Amino acid sequence: MPLPEPALPRRRLHGRRIELEGFLREDGRYEIDASLTDVKDIDYPIASGLRPAGVPVHLMRIRLAFDGDFNITEAFACSDGVPYPGYCDTIGPAYARLVGLNLVRGFRRTVGEMFADVRGCTHLTELLASLPTAAIQTVASLRRDNEDTREKPFQLDRCHALESSAEAVRRYYPKWYRKVDGLG
Repeated sequence: MPLPEPALPRRRLHGRRIELEGFLREDGRYEIDASLTDVKDIDYPIASGLRPAGVPVHLMRIRLAFDGDFNITEAFACSDGVPYPGYCDTIGPAYARLVGLNLVRGFRRTVGEMFADVRGCTHLTELLASLPTAAIQTVASLRRDNEDTREKPFQLDRCHALESSAEAVRRYYPKWYRKVDGLG
């Protein structure tokens, strides 16, 4: 169901675009390229000077390489559009510390701790929160999601629709369906 029409006429002031693309490298590893762009639809005066409408206030990029077990093997971050040039754009190298983390085991919590407050860039750190699911979708592109394996499919019990006792699991993943007492 789509959002309802706005109750009153309105004018957009700000747009944020987050884009993530997943790739398979020739060496068998995967990469995610992620970007976050903030644009104002009006001229935006900030302490460092006027940012004209349509010129990004933020343009942050991250590239992570990871293996088939979702372990990060390479990490790069850069800030190509920032409100405070010469300051905001110096934190990128700190994100190399992501190497060695696992994208699907405690990643968001660890990132939140590693780059909290002044130890990172709010926007780069926020962008990282989208990478685990993008990585899963990238790897899933090459796998059948309900193939018969001994391991429970990764996506089960990670959202309300795919709880082991849900109708969707009974229908699409019957091997992994678990009836709840008094239901099903």
